[in-house]
Amino acid sequence: MRRVTPMHAEPRSPAARRPGTKAATAAASPGPPTTAAPGRPVGLPVADILGLHPLRDARLVAGEAGTGRVVQRLNVLEGPDILPWIRPRQLLLTTGLPLRQSPRPVPLLLGDLDRRGVSALGVRIGRHRDVLTPEVLRRADALGLPVLLLPEDLGFDEILGHVLAEILNRQAAVLARAEETHRGLLQIVLGGGGLGELTTQVSAVLGVAVAAIDTDGRTLAGAGPPEQLAAMRPPPGRDGRALPAAPYVTVPVSADGVRFGRLVAYDHGTRLGDGDVAILDRAAIVAALILTKQAAVAEVEGRYRSDFLRDVLAGRAGSPGRVITHGASFGWRLDRPAVVIVSELDPVPCPDGGPAERMAAGAAAERVAAGDPERRRLQDRLAAAWMAALRRQDQGAAVAALAHEVVAVVGAEEIDTVPTLVKDVTAAMDGPRGFTTGVSRAVSGPGGLPAGYDQARKAVRVGRQLHGPGALAHFDKLGVYRLLSQVPDTEELHAFVQEVLGPLAADDDAEHVDLRHTLQVLLETNLNVAETARRLHFHYNTLRYRIGKLERLLGPFTDDAHLRLNLTLALHVLKMRGI
Repeated sequence: MRRVTPMHAEPRSPAARRPGTKAATAAASPGPPTTAAPGRPVGLPVADILGLHPLRDARLVAGEAGTGRVVQRLNVLEGPDILPWIRPRQLLLTTGLPLRQSPRPVPLLLGDLDRRGVSALGVRIGRHRDVLTPEVLRRADALGLPVLLLPEDLGFDEILGHVLAEILNRQAAVLARAEETHRGLLQIVLGGGGLGELTTQVSAVLGVAVAAIDTDGRTLAGAGPPEQLAAMRPPPGRDGRALPAAPYVTVPVSADGVRFGRLVAYDHGTRLGDGDVAILDRAAIVAALILTKQAAVAEVEGRYRSDFLRDVLAGRAGSPGRVITHGASFGWRLDRPAVVIVSELDPVPCPDGGPAERMAAGAAAERVAAGDPERRRLQDRLAAAWMAALRRQDQGAAVAALAHEVVAVVGAEEIDTVPTLVKDVTAAMDGPRGFTTGVSRAVSGPGGLPAGYDQARKAVRVGRQLHGPGALAHFDKLGVYRLLSQVPDTEELHAFVQEVLGPLAADDDAEHVDLRHTLQVLLETNLNVAETARRLHFHYNTLRYRIGKLERLLGPFTDDAHLRLNLTLALHVLKMRGI
């Protein structure tokens, strides 16, 4: 949206400041500037000026196509040097003499006035009747610049007084209308109303459809003719007339540097003027008050829900009956078999070092950034995405953002839909920062939720170690990795891998890496040589040769079941990232 200059007194030339000089100006001042719409600004159209008492005998001799131009200021041209002091939307009054004395031919002068936004030219010819030649009038018609032939006995002071008085009256009416609307909108806030009531009232005042739209382009509330609402589809994050022919005008809704969205009003080019958009501006302030209040209430309620769910998952929320009843007040169904889902933002990636070093450095950076507002914003966004996804799938689900994670308790029957839910949440996040999700076993009721929460957190940790950031892991499918993740001494695990796998534990030798892969497939097929050869596309004798080489490096694992178990565990530990 562009800003229109308020109707203040015109800047005057040095000559205009001295008594008896050749220029004089006058204008009206309505107060603070308002946001402009490309429709009708506050002022007086040239056609209405011709209806005022002092100008009833004036004749429109050219530029009839421009009688819709709006006059907000008046100026008097009494010398040839006034052009630098011309301002848009002026009614310029003059006599024939300055036009005759102009250093530029009058047709070219008309083009200069039109480029500076003059609304109309009023001429009292006097003795210089030949100044308005047919060529001049044709040029005015081509420009759509109205030329008014003023009566000889009409003083400029009469025109100035009547036109300015009428402009001031109209501006006062616009301001009174805006003030009255503002008071009505404040009453909506004081009465506990929301965006629905606000858009309904603003739509009734403006006579067009009005909608409140959030920063993602979603309509929060709207009122007015459905076809107008359907026509208003501004792209997210854009203000004003985003497209040249967009049938709407928008103003931002923000408070304290926080952007909530926009108010959008239908306008097909001629419906809304400056006064109407000023009302929309005031409505945006009230909308910001409503949304700020709603955000504050939502934050308090969200904190209360989070605290309660934290107590439930810690087993200190009271009896199962109390947990079920209290959860029902939030719309949660905790009286049924359920699974616990934990989603945690992935650590900040660290480009240096190997997988273990990168994971450790990322986790350390995450701990440092725990109080970072950007991380807090991402976690709130993750919680909102889970709430939106579950609202469509399971309306009785409990969702809350805890210190470092988002936790959801959903019906056990929804466990098969978890991959779809994760996909929906990922799409809603739409950013480079991902999250890892863990899913617990089904629990029978509130008493089993603490155990389910612990299982889901383990699934997050092990799933990220096995598959990297963005993993989805079910506790029931972790197998032996679940046990390995419980070993607190990672150095002991490293020593175990080195002891069992020897030279095959490192990744710096391509041959050893290849042999390790052969060993892994052999163990997966329970030493079935034919099946292993088929999977690896080896000749049978080639695989026999490799088995011999592996036994020389690792020991007789084909005959020693305990050694095979150790080798299997060591390979599992290597697969766990960050161990």
